[in-house]
Amino acid sequence: MATVMLDAGHGGFDNGAIYNGRREKDDNLNLTLAVGNILENNGIDVLYTRTTDIYQSPNEKARIANESDADYFVSFHRNSSEMPNTYSGVQSLVYEDAGIPAVLAENINNELEKVGFVNLGTEVRKNLAVLRGTNMPAVLVETGFINTDQDNNIFDLKFPEIAQAIAKGIFDTVSGAARMDMYSQEFTVEIGLFSHYDNAKLLAENLQEDGYDCYIIPENKYYGVCHGRFDTYEEAKEARDKVYASGYEARITVHPQ
Repeated sequence: MATVMLDAGHGGFDNGAIYNGRREKDDNLNLTLAVGNILENNGIDVLYTRTTDIYQSPNEKARIANESDADYFVSFHRNSSEMPNTYSGVQSLVYEDAGIPAVLAENINNELEKVGFVNLGTEVRKNLAVLRGTNMPAVLVETGFINTDQDNNIFDLKFPEIAQAIAKGIFDTVSGAARMDMYSQEFTVEIGLFSHYDNAKLLAENLQEDGYDCYIIPENKYYGVCHGRFDTYEEAKEARDKVYASGYEARITVHPQ
């Protein structure tokens, strides 16, 4: 199984954004530890850049990740704006919106949207050290605006659900793909995941009647109904959008070739 490095943004004398006494560094650390605990309970090896209130520069965080055995890097932050209660929503940042980082970011965003956040999508940021300087697929998650009361209410009232959502987004991306070479992976469109084979077969038959070629992949104790095999994220995204437009739930997953 893959190893994931989790990074609680800011720390020590670097509080991050502050709103009404609320410090970003505290929210980041609490969420990082909660997500890590869920991942560990589901068989994912987890490493941390920090587990206490200490300062690390962004370059140091990237160095810690690169010197570890981590296959993925996820940094936790909270957004902020010049004026309070102006913007709302979650967003994931990547160095390049392609490949595994794009899939990881999209999966996390989609799961957080289910919790109640507005999904602001994925944005490319070339100037962030933790994205630019890490050697493994990396995503920075902005879990709502710390100076927006609506987002803080969701963060506080649904904290366990938020941690579970992010953990699921990570798990769905990395499960079964630990240490895959970047040139030996393929992307598929998963339309359903079932604990019973007969249910997976029924969905596959319905998809075939609608003109989609599909197949069933055993995934641990589950059966995934998938469509297509694609070499690039862009091709998979185009196929995913077509399936979604036909009325099916669909997401992009990564599998070894």
